[in-house]
This record gives sequence, structure tokens and C-alpha cells, in this order.
Amino acid sequence: MGALSDAQAAALLRDWSFWARPEQLPPPGDWQTWLVLAGRGFGKTRTGAETVRHWVKRHRYVNVIAPTSDDARTVMVEGESGIMAVCPNAERPHFRRSAPMRLEWPNGAQSLVLSADEPERIRGKQHEKLWADELGSWRYPDSWDQAMFGLRIGDNPQAIVTTTPKPIKIVKELLADPHTFVTRGTTYDNRAHLSPKFFEQVIRKYEGTRLGRQELNAEVLDDNPRALWHRADIDKARVTVAPTLRRIVVGLDPNVKNRDFTELRRSATTLDEAGIVIAGDAGNGHFYVLDDRSLDEGPDGWGRAAVKAYRDLACDRIIGEVNNGGDMVEMTIRNVDRNVSYKSVTASRGKAIRAEPIAALYEQGRVHHVGSFAELEDEMCDFDPVTTVKSPNRMDALVWALTELSDQTGFGLLDFMRQAAHPSVPAAAAATQPGIHWQR
Repeated sequence: MGALSDAQAAALLRDWSFWARPEQLPPPGDWQTWLVLAGRGFGKTRTGAETVRHWVKRHRYVNVIAPTSDDARTVMVEGESGIMAVCPNAERPHFRRSAPMRLEWPNGAQSLVLSADEPERIRGKQHEKLWADELGSWRYPDSWDQAMFGLRIGDNPQAIVTTTPKPIKIVKELLADPHTFVTRGTTYDNRAHLSPKFFEQVIRKYEGTRLGRQELNAEVLDDNPRALWHRADIDKARVTVAPTLRRIVVGLDPNVKNRDFTELRRSATTLDEAGIVIAGDAGNGHFYVLDDRSLDEGPDGWGRAAVKAYRDLACDRIIGEVNNGGDMVEMTIRNVDRNVSYKSVTASRGKAIRAEPIAALYEQGRVHHVGSFAELEDEMCDFDPVTTVKSPNRMDALVWALTELSDQTGFGLLDFMRQAAHPSVPAAAAATQPGIHWQR
């Protein structure tokens, strides 16, 4: 066989059927949903993008849905393995960013680019084929229902779902559905195509942990039996909209390792996530988790994110843990906005003792997640108070926020919960009086 011409070589580079691993190609048979449950770095995005590229050659309406609009644009469409990157020039669509975001393909096909954060915008949209990315991280389960109602055009409507496995209701239902074809894959399957640095970072973070079995090996795990929180309690109290709230606070668990501000700035890229969780008090003994804005950035990044959350949700206060950061935490917040209402808290008791009263509120059905917060809920339902060593930052931020909201007696939260069990005790009654408010 002679050498390939430049044109043949270029065509071969774009031939996904040649380069793909067998598990990355559409399966044969009669299926409605192809569920690709795979670990980080498996090649899920490339699999989804190439499937869309293949479908639009024969179908006019092939739509895509991501957890957020930003994810849709930066990962599914414009990412390194996204649709624009995998298509040769002759096939590449025009990306219209104005609402409604869409891809206009050279052959006349169109792809709506939708966000799972906006279920109402998915309602009524019709699909011949559909790519749903990171379903396990969708905040509103109703978005999946709306997408399925619209999967009704053509003689063989189908969806590909690419997601890191999460033990949530939607994923479990898809696994049990006889019309679902399931492909499982691990991070190790694609090691040859991952940079050594990425592989080392992912392995260092997850290998040898329960979460690693999910994030690397793509196992759908049940709750840790020793965990303080259980998904059934979270799911049972979950809501889509919060009522009017009398207080809203930002819980901040900063990712600082020492108290030297200069050194912190130099080493910020090596720090873990900073937990930033926003919660509110309805004034009737019920509390609402409104958002999780945790991020993997240093002090400047988490300071700005915490203040932005404070402004965006009209919060009363930022509650910052200062065990590791000391005065630097408040200094960071004040550098962004000197007028923010801020309160520092110090963890004087063990993590389990701080978390147990908040877990009890969940068991009582008094804490409601407004939508789904996949990473936060993973930390909560995996946290073993006996054996866990590494600080779960999102969970800590949640605990600080809900402790601030639920402890209004001045007795401390543990004492408050004991008192609340006996309505005759004046302190318990005072804690529920509508006249008690925190001023911003």
C-alpha cells in the first residue's frame, strides 16, 4: 500500500470510526437512550460530539443540553473535544450565540443549544436526536423530563447521555430501563490520550477513595452506610422554588493552609476547593439551600465569588471559617467589598460534632435543596465522621451557613436542638418568634 496523499491523511485524521475505541461508537440494536457512564478523562465529550456530527448528516433536528449555558458553550460546542473541534471545515456549523443559541449546519440541519438550568426553555422543544451531557450534575430533574417529552420527531428518536455516574434517581431509572443501552468506561481506558500531568492530578485526588470509585471507575455508588446524610432524606425534601426567606447567608470554607497572606497568593494554584454555599431561613423552622458556588481558586478567586454570591442573592452575611486563614479571610473579603456584613467562626469542636445537628435537620425534613447540587450532595453522603480525614469543603460551608441560620438562641446549636424538643422551655419558644431578626 502506497503512502497516503495529504487529502487522504487529512480525511483519516477526521475519521472517528477509525480512531474511536469500540465503546465510543453508537451501539447496534433497538435503543432509545445510549447511557455512557464513564470516569473523568474517558472521552465522553468527544463521544457525544462525534455522535452529533454523525447524526446531523441524516437528521434535521439534533439538539444538545448541558448543565448550564456556560457548559454548553465552553464544553459541548467550543471545547477541545466539542462539536466545533471535531468537525472538518466543510462540516463545521455556524454557532449563533444570541438567544436561542443554536448551531446551523452547512446541510441545513439545526441544533438548539440548551441549558438544563432552565427547564421552561426546554419545554416544547422537539428533537429527532439529543445529546445530554453530565446528566448527573443537572440542577433540575424536571429538565430531563421536558427533554424526553420533546424526543418525538422522526422514525427513531434517540438520545445519548454522557455523564460521570452519580447515584441520583434519573441515572438509576435509566439503568433500569430496558430501552437504555449502557456503556461503562474508566479514566484508565483513555490513559494513552491523556497528558501525564492530568492523569497524575486526577489519580492523586481520587484513587483509593469511595469517590474515586465513582469519578475514576464509573461505579454508581450507594450512600456510605456510615455517612451522616442520606440521599433519600435530601430527595424527599427537595424543591424547585424557595419561599420568601427572612435571612440568607453565605457559608465560606476557604482553602487556606497557613496564615501568611503572601505565601497563600504564591501557592494558590495548589490549594483544594473553597466551599461557598448559600442558604436561607424561611422563619418557620425550615431552611433552603439556594446555591453552591464552590470553586478551585485561591484567595482572590474565592473572595470575589463569595462577595458576588452575597450580592446576587441579597444575603445578610458571609460566614467565614478562620481556623486556617485567621484575619486573612476577612481581609480578603474586605478587599473586594469593605461594606459586606461578615462574621468569622472558629471550629472549636470536631467536624462530626458540628455536622451532626445539621444532619438531624435533614432527617426531620427541615432542610430543602432548591434543585440538585451534585458535588455538594456527594460530599455529604460520602462523609464518614469516623474515618474521613480530608476536609470536605462544600459540606463545611453548608454546615456553617445552616448553623448560623438555625442557631438563634445564643445557647449554641446543640443546646438549641435539645431545647427545641421541649416546647415549654422559654429559649426554644423565643427562637421561633417572628420578631427575632438578624440585621444586615
